[in-house]
Amino acid sequence: MPAGDLRADVYLLPAVVGGGLGDIEEVLAAGRHLAAAGAAVHLYRRAGRPLPRSVDGPWDWPPHRTVRRLRPTARVALTVAPAWGVSCAPQRPGALGRAGPWAEEAAEIERTYGAERTAHVSLEEFARTLTLRAENLERLREGGVPARQLRAGLARAEAAGETARHREAFLRFRAFDRPNVAHLFASLVPADGFAREFPAAIVCGPMWPGRAAPRAAAAGRDWVWYASPSSAERIAPAVLAGLRGVRPTPRLVVRASRPWRFGIPEPRGEIRVAPEDPGAWHRRLAAASVRIVTGSRTLLEAMELGRPFLYFNGVLGGGRRPRRHRPEKALQLLRVARAAGWPADLCRDLEDFSRGHRVAEITARAARAAGGWRRFPACPALSGFRPEFQDAGRLVVRLARALAAGDRPASEIIAELRRRSHR
Repeated sequence: MPAGDLRADVYLLPAVVGGGLGDIEEVLAAGRHLAAAGAAVHLYRRAGRPLPRSVDGPWDWPPHRTVRRLRPTARVALTVAPAWGVSCAPQRPGALGRAGPWAEEAAEIERTYGAERTAHVSLEEFARTLTLRAENLERLREGGVPARQLRAGLARAEAAGETARHREAFLRFRAFDRPNVAHLFASLVPADGFAREFPAAIVCGPMWPGRAAPRAAAAGRDWVWYASPSSAERIAPAVLAGLRGVRPTPRLVVRASRPWRFGIPEPRGEIRVAPEDPGAWHRRLAAASVRIVTGSRTLLEAMELGRPFLYFNGVLGGGRRPRRHRPEKALQLLRVARAAGWPADLCRDLEDFSRGHRVAEITARAARAAGGWRRFPACPALSGFRPEFQDAGRLVVRLARALAAGDRPASEIIAELRRRSHR
């Protein structure tokens, strides 16, 4: 089938699953890849049902049609949702069995096109590809168990049956038993142990935002900070202290998800809480001297831009040694950066800043372009994935093309993807 002629009806089912708005943006990024390939993209919501929270905010939507009734334009359908087993699963008996916010629409799409002519793409949490043992160790660490007690804590959890219950819940709420659901676990590095433990999982490279830097986005003096974690406010005074000693002093523009108690007086900077137009935000991020990013989507956007950035996903606990929240993204970033030969001092700064350590010192070094900051490296090439699994956006398009060809059922196509993704 020629490029630009993808005869599949695509239905985007965006929702907030993990608490961050990145769940929505990742679905729309997949939609942008599919629309560019020629697919007809739809937002289908049954009449009388409001959209899930935050979906009607300002977003960078691909070209699409909003529909209240299904009117197929192709023989096959592809849906894209975050964590299908949570956002689209039907009501189930037992605790936490409530139907997902897109359950009615997903079921109606499958009934209309047929189960074997419908493929559901489930975008799972970025970089969360830990084995069950590692996941339980991480749960204990984030819960405040000291490092020297982790092994003993894990042994107690296994003896109490917690590990078995965790595995059972993971399998249940990922809907791994659904043969026409492609569970994409996007990551910066392969995860062979995770893939062996969960053979239905498809580990692949990231769903890149696909936004080139604006031509006019010459680096300015502003620092731009996507400060989603609540603990970002804890390190803000140190960030400002680091910038204060630099001449001319950069201005700090913070995009926060909630009002801060800590204020930034003009002309030192500002805190923006109101939603921002996606195009204006991208131009602001691209034009920054340095950007501080969080989570997955702004991290990937910063990597794609190839311009100086710091990463902070939040910390837990108090005292002198707070614990990083969900550190796997920072750890994978450092792994690929070191493999690509990034300067050791730059990698050390990225690691310490993600921990909330040496914040003022690192901020000043970045602002002065000291050491490895002088020539910030381009995005490192990812390695270890099979070529067809290196980019989640291209993988989704490939799945849609295989489905549109019409000669194989969805379950067979997805089973082959699962097998081939395991190296």
